[in-house]
Amino acid sequence: MNGKTVQQPSMNLSTANRSTSQFQHFESCLPSFPAVFLLITAYALVILLGIFGNLYLIILIRRQKESQNVTNILIANLSLSDIFICIICIPFNASYTLMDYWVFGEAMCKITSFVQSMSVTASTFSLILIAVERYQLIVNPRGWKPNISQAYWGIVFIWGFSIIVSIPFFVFLQVTDEPFKDFSSFTDAYLNKVVCIEVWPSVEERRVFTTTMLIFQYFFPLGFIFVCYLKIFVCLQKRYGKVDKIRENENRINESKRINIMLFSIVATFAACWLPLNIFNMVFDWNHEALIYCHHNVVFILCHLVAMMATCINPVFYGFLNKNFQKDLVILLHSFRCFASQELYENIALSTDVSKGSLKFSNMPANI
Repeated sequence: MNGKTVQQPSMNLSTANRSTSQFQHFESCLPSFPAVFLLITAYALVILLGIFGNLYLIILIRRQKESQNVTNILIANLSLSDIFICIICIPFNASYTLMDYWVFGEAMCKITSFVQSMSVTASTFSLILIAVERYQLIVNPRGWKPNISQAYWGIVFIWGFSIIVSIPFFVFLQVTDEPFKDFSSFTDAYLNKVVCIEVWPSVEERRVFTTTMLIFQYFFPLGFIFVCYLKIFVCLQKRYGKVDKIRENENRINESKRINIMLFSIVATFAACWLPLNIFNMVFDWNHEALIYCHHNVVFILCHLVAMMATCINPVFYGFLNKNFQKDLVILLHSFRCFASQELYENIALSTDVSKGSLKFSNMPANI
């Protein structure tokens, strides 16, 4: 889940056999034109949905004063990190993946991986803060509850921390023509071509860093979040059994469950999207001989594309499946077409407040 996606050319650079036969084998592994067209189309759709969907979500949360609560602010921060990946990372990484050589200079070689690592770290820790806030509101209603000011300070800390842990990508990534020196002797196609790869003082240091980042960015945060939502689920089940069979109380409990299911779905999908690429990177670092040329290329492209789909999670789960946001989108489209009429609807925010004996939901969202 780090910035390593930019450094994986389709051939196994560290074990490339310097022979004509192997070069011809590499040539045969290049994707066909239909495959390239499908991949470019898929990447383009991810970029468009990631940018415009998340931007639309941020604008709506910003515009609706009723939506200014801790959860929505952190959701907007998630969308911001996804926009960074869509603009700065995906176009360059996708081009590098399809071309097998780097053409964007050493500065972008460092920036793309640095921004990706920074954005993914910010996303995972935003998900942690969301889980902590939900836990405090439901499981520990009499305890500390973060306010909007603290949410903004939390975001500042998240981005500052994400920048610090991502600095090694900026330091150790560089462009080099070393892998192509022998291939260029058979064809001019790879003459003066370079790749963007991590160059560490030793293989052991690179493996330690990769493994640490995987645990720190993926397994630990998602494990912590899973425990929080599990406790929330158990608490709501117990509370549902204790409340009187009053329709109002049942509706409040059901609304709380629905909100948490939506948030947990965001986390689960985020984890599922990044898991294949994390596994691929670990195999590449610890046993890259197991990755055969053609299989390496195909598997990496699919893993990378699935990981980039994670940037579309927020617009799908939180935005486009929420009736209020659907209505706001219709109104926005009508305003672009110069329609003056707009229907009023109840704008209910994703915010909860829990009292001593029962759940009091303030400004709950409309059904998704």
